[in-house]
Amino acid sequence: MSEVIVTIKIMPDSPETNLKTIEKKAVKEIESFGGRVGKVEQEPVAFGIKSLNLFFFLDENKSNLDPLEEKLRELDNVQSAEVVDVRRAM
Repeated sequence: MSEVIVTIKIMPDSPETNLKTIEKKAVKEIESFGGRVGKVEQEPVAFGIKSLNLFFFLDENKSNLDPLEEKLRELDNVQSAEVVDVRRAM
């Protein structure tokens, strides 16, 4: 079984949004989807807003990530969630 490393970028709806709260909920969604979160980063974007970037491992047979993106977009205080990178783990 091969794995891929997926990077998903979550944008909050305001600079005051608590990213730790979003992170906890996003990690739960990723784990229920079958992923294992390896790293989480906050990246400054503009005007005080930071994105939440989650890096996780996933079985490469789970190629359709649309349902996961949709679940993450439905979280409170999330403006958008988008897969920005998928790489095969070696």
